[in-house]
Amino acid sequence: MPVPGMVGGGQLARMSHQAAIALGMSLRVLAENPDDAAARVAHDVDLGAPDDLAALRAFAKSCDVVTFDHEHVPGDHIREPERDGVVVYPGADALLHAQDKLVMRKRLDALGVPVPAYAPVGDLSDLSRFGDEHGWPVVLKAVRGGYDGRGVWLLSEPPDALPDAELYVEERVSIVHELAVQVARRPNGEMRTWPAVETVQRDGICHEVIAPAPRLNPGFATEAERIATMLAEELGVVGLLAVELFAAPGGLVVNELAMRPHNSGHWSIEGAVTSQFEQHLRAVLDWPLGDTSPRAPVTVMVNLLGGAATDFSETLPRALGEVPEASVHLYGKDPRPGRKLGHVTVLGADVAETRDRARLAVDLLRGDS
Repeated sequence: MPVPGMVGGGQLARMSHQAAIALGMSLRVLAENPDDAAARVAHDVDLGAPDDLAALRAFAKSCDVVTFDHEHVPGDHIREPERDGVVVYPGADALLHAQDKLVMRKRLDALGVPVPAYAPVGDLSDLSRFGDEHGWPVVLKAVRGGYDGRGVWLLSEPPDALPDAELYVEERVSIVHELAVQVARRPNGEMRTWPAVETVQRDGICHEVIAPAPRLNPGFATEAERIATMLAEELGVVGLLAVELFAAPGGLVVNELAMRPHNSGHWSIEGAVTSQFEQHLRAVLDWPLGDTSPRAPVTVMVNLLGGAATDFSETLPRALGEVPEASVHLYGKDPRPGRKLGHVTVLGADVAETRDRARLAVDLLRGDS
């Protein structure tokens, strides 16, 4: 069997390893620390930082294909294994659009994809000029490295000083609700999409996902899938592409891109015929893609976020007992406030009832019920 390798040892690599096992393989992992989520369960682990070129090249040479569970590997480093003859998906040119938000904005704008008004920010005068032109508040973002609310600042007026980072600014979009759609693409161009989902964000962190998106009209759902497949083709993505969107009063607006398994797709492990993790492996191995049809009318995924220290050996049995239909995934990560420690998925027929059951399971896991 081929040997897929994933750079990054987080929960995405951990769940990709589980999908690889079901296909008769074992995922090789390049983890930064031995206690990373994937390093705790995979037997074939190299240790190295994502910006350590020597570690990356040594790791890649023992893999049939290399992919990623994050966007933090410099593009120049990614090109070195490619020059060594290693198959790397997504390639550096595609991945740049998930690493550099300003590059992404410019490319999407050129492709005619709806995006917020934006501008690079070099100093306070750039920010003030944009706010005066487009209206306050505005959203200031780090060009690279931000996630889960980090690197994003909502400003109602010009600040006294700018954060120490490369920055750009966007207009604040009036959001009806937030969405995501995923597409998988093989090197030969075959693509499969999952239904668009609604995501519930608080403080920049995804708390819940409802699949399919219950409040999305069919026209918007079709348009979201069209945007995702067009971007996968135009950007040359191989593997998964997640497109985060806003449903705004005037239509859909693209927020961000990710080229890997994504939090918005965790529902697919139980909720779709083929999970995002298995599909990503199929795509980068250039294997036929699986059916993405939902298994139930409604699937709700609720993230388990860190708060007070919790002893899951006590709370997990209670959650399993009181919500037996829940599928619980714990990532083996040390708890800290706001950190994603796991998720719960429940399938059902009614959105409100299914959501309540998933939330109850998470409350029980946290010891809140």
